[in-house]
Amino acid sequence: MSDDASGSAAAEKGLEGAHHGVASFETDDKSPIRQLQHFLHNYPTAIPFIVLIIGILIFTLAAGSKFFAPFNLSLVLQQVTIIGVLGIAQTLVILTAGIDLSVGAIMILSSIVMGRLAVVGGVPVPIAFTLGLATGAICGMINGVLVALVRLPPFIVTLGTWSIYGALVIYVSRSETIRFQDIEATAPFLQVLGTTMKLGGGAVLTYGAILMIVLAVVVWYMLSRTAFGRHIYAVGDDPEAARLAGINTRGTLIGVYTLAGLICALAGWVTIGRIGAVSPLAGQNANLDAITAVVIGGTSLFGGRGSIVGTLVGALIVGVFRNGLALAGVDVLWQEFTVGILIILAVTIDQWIRRVSA
Repeated sequence: MSDDASGSAAAEKGLEGAHHGVASFETDDKSPIRQLQHFLHNYPTAIPFIVLIIGILIFTLAAGSKFFAPFNLSLVLQQVTIIGVLGIAQTLVILTAGIDLSVGAIMILSSIVMGRLAVVGGVPVPIAFTLGLATGAICGMINGVLVALVRLPPFIVTLGTWSIYGALVIYVSRSETIRFQDIEATAPFLQVLGTTMKLGGGAVLTYGAILMIVLAVVVWYMLSRTAFGRHIYAVGDDPEAARLAGINTRGTLIGVYTLAGLICALAGWVTIGRIGAVSPLAGQNANLDAITAVVIGGTSLFGGRGSIVGTLVGALIVGVFRNGLALAGVDVLWQEFTVGILIILAVTIDQWIRRVSA
């Protein structure tokens, strides 16, 4: 055999070996664990759904028919309504790789503006309600301007505005609670979301829960079907690449924080309906509960991945675990302990899923 023929044969043999090497590598890459990692990366809401189903099964076995009763399940939905609405606002911000610690303070400030203007100030209810919504939007816009234009870290910005808006809550409310009877007599529209509808089997649904579901559908459509929604994901995934692609990243961030503030104001309206009064002490831990729902719901704290559906499922998980543990006679201390474990597990799984793109 000639040297050329020998060289050609060796080259073909080497190429064949290389192909075998690639095939072997791809086989290793298709291991069940790797496939699961890719699946969860593409469908991050799958884990919260599985956890929710497991939680319902566990507490149905532990607490018996009391937990799975229609009235109790509808009660869980009522209990997570405020967290769910705030969670929608928080999801928008976290999708941009930011965070908003002030959502709870914005919610309460907006509710107090509505209540004091309508009940104490004698302002017509439609005007008072509109000004309350505007208060939330302005507070959110301030956060967005500081993050997008001044380029301050979202955590520091909203930590500061959390204190500022909290101080305004005390100032505007004068540390006074507007009673249920006073609101009912002068501005019953502010309590309308607390109105209940009786369903079959003893289940009760509030207008606040309906608003949460409608709001979730609207925001889901915006994120999945509009250019603004795609811009939100792009900014959270890689802001520099989004900017080079022609996206107005600063305008997107300001828009997100402003919209989040408006949704927080709607959460303030839900709060009035839920408790029947306007109190400066309501929802003190609402911001942390909202972040909990978002994280457990599969939205990445690093931005660019997550969904509104996941957030609602995350809120339901928190509600189911707290309700189920309470029915099982578990102390409140251990209820919070369990929620803390869920948060750590959710973040750990998120980190593991993110390695797919590493």
